[in-house]
Formats: sequence, structure tokens, C-alpha cells
Amino acid sequence: MIGSGGFSGGVHPKQMKITAGSPIVQSPLPPRLILPLKQHIGQICTPIVEVGERVLRGQKIAKSQGYVSAPVHAPTSGTVLAIEEHAVPHPSGMGRLCIIIEPDGKDEADESLPPITDYRAEDPGVIRERIRLSGIVGLGGAVFPTFIKMLRDHRHPVEMVILNGIECEPYLTCDHRLMLEHSAAIVRGLDIIMHAVEAQRGVIAIEDNKPDAIAAMQQALADIAFEHIEVRVLPTLYPQGSEKQLIQSVTGRQVPAGKLPLHIGVLCQNVGTTRAIHDAVCLGQPLTQRVVTVSGDAVPSPANISVRIGTPIPFVLAQCGLEDLSGVRLIHGGPMMGERLSRLNVPLVKSTNGLLAMRQEALYSENAVEEPCIRCGHCVTVCPVGLVPNELAWHCRNDQFDRGQEYDLFDCIECGCCSYVCPSHIPLVHYFRYAKGQVAKIEKERSFAELSKARSEARDNRLAHEQAERAARRSKVRKQQAGDAAGEEVSGAETSGDGKEDKA
Repeated sequence: MIGSGGFSGGVHPKQMKITAGSPIVQSPLPPRLILPLKQHIGQICTPIVEVGERVLRGQKIAKSQGYVSAPVHAPTSGTVLAIEEHAVPHPSGMGRLCIIIEPDGKDEADESLPPITDYRAEDPGVIRERIRLSGIVGLGGAVFPTFIKMLRDHRHPVEMVILNGIECEPYLTCDHRLMLEHSAAIVRGLDIIMHAVEAQRGVIAIEDNKPDAIAAMQQALADIAFEHIEVRVLPTLYPQGSEKQLIQSVTGRQVPAGKLPLHIGVLCQNVGTTRAIHDAVCLGQPLTQRVVTVSGDAVPSPANISVRIGTPIPFVLAQCGLEDLSGVRLIHGGPMMGERLSRLNVPLVKSTNGLLAMRQEALYSENAVEEPCIRCGHCVTVCPVGLVPNELAWHCRNDQFDRGQEYDLFDCIECGCCSYVCPSHIPLVHYFRYAKGQVAKIEKERSFAELSKARSEARDNRLAHEQAERAARRSKVRKQQAGDAAGEEVSGAETSGDGKEDKA
């Protein structure tokens, strides 16, 4: 059926999905695997292996540190060569602590997570724990630890699970191919999620530009006879795949500002995440590889590739015929929400859904000269969140972060619609990301200052308390000494008096 509800704004960029008809191919093992210990929102993991140690495919090599975290597993068997800082996919070219593995070519598996053959017979908590142990995060780009989204909240029970099969970013087709080639696993993965959160309804949301995927998922549902799950077809519109916009399109309800989908009884999961959940539960396989779309005008043979996490990106590009990276602009993700990488020798990570190698502009000019805002209002019209991007950007670029927050800075989903339509070539999303980063930095510094102040006050109080205790002890000693001295004087006087009486 055609979904109702919809959301305001949105754009129709060129789709450029030239790999939609390209079946998923398996990438060979690279000479080295580089595994960052932070591939998720939350705290960095702690290594639990040592240099020189042999590891197996699926073996946990870094454990979660803190609650919001996701463990890291070895993508194949081999030897740990180093545990050191290495550049990771980030616009700044920043480095993170990584475990570097040399594959031995045997691909021997660790079997510490046995398959769960009848997941419906298991307690939902057992399924959620399996998902946690498997290191699964949101593979649509958010990389939030999946088990946390699935925790039960009796105040807000989940009524509906929405499977996000939208994939509205231009160029990207990895989710499209997954739905075509692994439809049964995805449907079972959705059923696993529904059991884990005790939801009664499941919806597979797909845009109408993917008729083959729609047919594949409908056939999978018919084959398995899951009557509690339906396919919902939505009109093609960017950014329909954004969580809150998708929920509004499917349910007709808005997630209130500052709230989560859980607060209206909805849980969303990405296609790739759902397939990973199926593999973790039914096959006992933690998250060690993912499907990536490699495309762009610099790529001789664009493809959808299943790649081991930690594979160096130049190695992946070489599988598609691109070996000379001189003059190439590399985008991590899609052209609308992805980020341009300043360093190319970085690993593919859990969040890598696309690699775009471009010699020309992807969709709109990144190098055009920024001109003054002409107040045309196009950015306001297309904003799916209902913001006023031109006003917000003015405050952000002038470091007026308090005013920016008054204009709902943190409601911005960074979809790029405003930048896409701006005739003045103003990099609006760039300013919003900058402002968010600065606010986070200020809050961190403020928290650190408050913590330092609290520690200083606690230290002063402790020292004052210790000083008071020492003074009390000294006073007690002095009083005791004074009492002893007085006693000695009395004793001496009595002794002296007794002597006089004897002489008398």
C-alpha cells in the first residue's frame, strides 16, 4: 500500500544509483586489517588481546568500556601485529587507537557464540544480550549500540518496529541489494527484533523507486507466513530514510522535539542492522563485515561489496579498478550526508555504507564561491524539520551559539537539503556541524571546570577537616598534658605535706 502521513520539505536529488543492478560480491582478505576501538557512539573499547597473539574470526578482541559501547571482534583469523594509533575515517584525519591484524588466510572461526535455533522460545533478554555481545550498531550511519535501543521501558512499550529499507541517499544501493539477495534473513531478523522488544506489529518501509525490492520482501513474507509484518510502500523523497521523517511517513505521528521514537511506541532499525541481528542470533556470527557501495565517477567498476571491517579503503577501491588516487575526492557515505576524507589510507569501519570516489562534483559544487544570502527562503521550504536554516547559519558562523540553540540547532538532522538548494552556495550544514561541535566542546570544558571546582572544594573541605581533626587532637593532647602536669603538682604537694607532718 502507499504510505500516508508524510513530512514537510524534502528534495529530489538525482538518484545516481548505477549499482542497483550489481549483485553483492565478496572482497578478498587484505594483507592487514586495521580495527579502531571506537566504531560507535559512546566510550572507546579496551583491548583484551596482546601483540603477537593469534586470534580467530569472530573472537572478541576489545571489550566494552562503560554502558554505551560495543565490543570489537576479529574479522578473520590471524596475528595481532600492533595496538597503536592509526588514522580513521574522519574529515579531520584524526587518529584513534586501533588493533592491527595480519590475516593468516585460514579464516578459522571462534565458536563461543552458538546459534540460537529457536529464538521465539528464548527470553527476550537473552536475545538482547546476544545482540550486545555481537557488537552490533546501527549500520545506517548512526552507529548507536543496537542493544540499547532495544532495552525494555515499561513506561513506553514498543508497539511497532519499522524496518528502514528507504536508502534515499543518492548513489548508495547496499541496502537495496541486501533486500534482493537476503530477503528471508532480513524478514527473520525483523521478527527477532519484534520478539526482543515484544512488539506486535512490523512494517518494512521501502520507497516506490525499488519495485524489485518490494516484490522480494513481499515474497519472503509470503514464504515464511509472517502475518504480523507488512510491506509499506512510500513515495520517493529525500530524506525519507531519516528516522523521525520515516516514522511520520509511516504512522502519521511526529516524534516530539527532544524525545525519542520510543516515546511514541516505535522502534526503527536499518536493513543492514537487521541482517546482522539475524546472523548474530541464528548463525552465531558477530558483526565482522558489512556490505558497502563503491561508486563515483572516478571508479572504473562500481560495485556492492561485502567487506571485512578494518579493510583499508584503498584496498577496497582497488577491487573496483581504482588504484591511482591522485586528484580523487573521497566521500565516506553518501553525497548528501557523507563526509569528505582528508586522509585516504584509513580503514573501512562499521559505519561505512558507501565510498564515493569523485573527480567531478558529486551533486552540487563544494568548491563554489560562497555568496551573501539573498533570503530566497528555499532552505526554509525544503527543511524537513521546519527550521530556518539561513537565520540559524548566521548565528552559527558568528559564534552566537546560545542564539543558535534558540533556533533549534540540535533539531537539525544534517540532511543537507538546505545546502543542496542554496543559490548562494552557502555551506549551511558545515556551519551547523561546526556549531554543534563548539557547543559540545564548551559543555565539556564547562563540565570539566565544574568537576575541577567540585574536586577543589572537596579537597579544601578534606584539608580543613583534617586540619580541624589535627587541631582537636593537639588540643586534646595539650589538655591531657595539662591535666597530667596538674596531677603531678598535686601529688608533689601531697608528698611535700606528708613529709612536713612526719618532721613535726
